[in-house]
Amino acid sequence: MNVAETKQAPRKDLLAAAEHFADEIAARAAEIEANRFLPQDIAKRFAEAGLYRLCVPEAYGGYEVHPGELVKVVERLARADGSAAWCVFIGATSGLVAAFIEPGEAQRVFGDPLTITAGVFAPRGKAVHAVENGVAGYRVSGRWQWGSGSRNASYISGGALIIGGDGKPEMAAEGIPQNRMMMFDAADVTLHDTWDVSGLCGTGSTDFEVKDLFVPAARAVSLISDKPLPRPLYCFPTFGLLGIGIAAVALGLARGSIDTLVDLAGGKTPQGSSKPLALRAKAHLDVSQAEALTRSARSFLMETIDAAWNAAVKDGEITVAHRRDIRLATTHAVQSAARAVDLMYTLAGGSSVYRGSPLQRQFRDVHVATQHMMVSDATYELTGRLLLGVPTNTAML
Repeated sequence: MNVAETKQAPRKDLLAAAEHFADEIAARAAEIEANRFLPQDIAKRFAEAGLYRLCVPEAYGGYEVHPGELVKVVERLARADGSAAWCVFIGATSGLVAAFIEPGEAQRVFGDPLTITAGVFAPRGKAVHAVENGVAGYRVSGRWQWGSGSRNASYISGGALIIGGDGKPEMAAEGIPQNRMMMFDAADVTLHDTWDVSGLCGTGSTDFEVKDLFVPAARAVSLISDKPLPRPLYCFPTFGLLGIGIAAVALGLARGSIDTLVDLAGGKTPQGSSKPLALRAKAHLDVSQAEALTRSARSFLMETIDAAWNAAVKDGEITVAHRRDIRLATTHAVQSAARAVDLMYTLAGGSSVYRGSPLQRQFRDVHVATQHMMVSDATYELTGRLLLGVPTNTAML
């Protein structure tokens, strides 16, 4: 199938769609959290609005957006509810697989506008070469953690090491073990009820498992070695786009916490004080600091994304320096956002601990986001080595 011949979807204002959902998901935040995964009616309407297709190629009916638009959409949802935003960014970034797989297979999977995908890039599975009914592929077994959005998905992907005939992992040209994303029909996947956590409770980020499942080679891609469609979005590293999504959620949570505190401050007089919170010097200092942390981190992120996008459009590729800066900016954004939320949570005093306050959920959600390996402190080690000119393996950058 010629990619150029496939039908492109009409362009939508995806940020306006996110804005449309904001009030509803804020009102249903407690329900989403108690449910422990995104209610299917919301997931279905997110799909109908095109929110899961932000990163799917235009050739297959997706929107293939500038990553800055991904930030804006996810950030707006996260201001209302972190779990809903997290599910959208996972669905959107797992759609990147469409740019790597064979066009006919991509059309079969992503041609349905209501397709929802989820997946975990970590190579927690193992795969061996196999042939079934004359079709080359792999036999895959594995169990993956952090399967966000899996309960809503039509297809679920998991990273798997390719094991050779000698029982050892095959090596990729980049000098690392060969890891392929295996795309499974959701009906073939076992979901384990493991998601009982402190924050991002409504993401349904449960463990999932397959055992000795045949996956055709057409649905097994390397996000490192295989070449995606030659389009600007797919010049961005998959891991960088994953980090961008996490940063967008965190920045939305930070903005939401500032909004919540400002609404609260005018009507709250702290115990032992005659002044409303809005008139206290401590409030002035902390709100200003939270605002600066959030806006400066967001500006660094957007500046970095724009620089990489311009290079991708102009040169058809981005440099190691761009990839480095994306990882640095995303990690900085998440950690700055967490600090901003902490300031607002503490400033609100006892009010922030009640279930009725969004601050308690924003506090818990952002501190789960900080635990993701894509934005951990180890990122600063990696980017620091590059800034200092120390030889570094950048295959996973």
